[in-house]
Amino acid sequence: MKVGVHYANFTHPDWEHALEDRLVETARVADQGGVSLVTVMDHWFQMENLGGPPEPMLEGYTTLGYLAAATENVRLGLLVTGVTYRHPGLLAKTVTTLDRLSRGRAVLGLGAAWYEREHLGLGVPFPAMSERFERLEETLRIAAQMWSEDDGPFEGKHFRLAETVCVPPPYQRNGYAGGIPVLLGGSGERKTLRLVARYADACNLFGESAEVLAHKLDVLRRHCEDVGRDYDTIEKTAIGAGTATGAESRDDFLRRMEEYAALGIELVTLTPTGPDPVAWTTDLVEGVLPRLAEL
Repeated sequence: MKVGVHYANFTHPDWEHALEDRLVETARVADQGGVSLVTVMDHWFQMENLGGPPEPMLEGYTTLGYLAAATENVRLGLLVTGVTYRHPGLLAKTVTTLDRLSRGRAVLGLGAAWYEREHLGLGVPFPAMSERFERLEETLRIAAQMWSEDDGPFEGKHFRLAETVCVPPPYQRNGYAGGIPVLLGGSGERKTLRLVARYADACNLFGESAEVLAHKLDVLRRHCEDVGRDYDTIEKTAIGAGTATGAESRDDFLRRMEEYAALGIELVTLTPTGPDPVAWTTDLVEGVLPRLAEL
């Protein structure tokens, strides 16, 4: 089983002066220690459960571009890009730029967006959920077209592009859409997992019990059968599956990861906890990652 590090919380001691150095050093420890994926959130305001808007938050793709220059091996992505935050043509260009500058390490994480407060706060339209999912599907189609040989127009319900030009193209050409690998976040059975089956290279499920994950994966398998997709071509990942170094004992955590691996979960993304994400990540790569690699 592979490991991802999700850097969600920037509020650490003396963050006003040390935020940038601490972020980069955490990414470097992960990069050199064998972590497979480093992600940050796509928010402008910090989430309420981490203190809300008064707490620090960096813009996602600028942050990933900064980390691309500080790392060599690890994949980089947002977990996940809110579909309402950027016009899809500009988003495809942005993540393509990240892929080029990282020499093929970008992942396009996408989701339907949910944090209404930051939309209202910064004046960004926040349509109903049904429309956000329509926009998500059109964004997936636009990205695929921009990464293809077709640079002609795109006509959708919500988006109209006269020219889907993307030069230079992505460094990666091995995604299901013909370009950068696409990861969809969320566990919704009717919409999200259906879109995974139709468009994505990976799903990102919430790290719940093995029984819940088994059910979600069964739903995904059925969607794959409906659209004629090979279920085994989709990377199964989970987030929020424990801290590995926190209150839960390491042995208990590893037992749960054995259950996840038996279900086909290939990567688990963990969020640093405590006041020092560098020390947390060092402990992860030295004490936990080797044992997960055996699963």
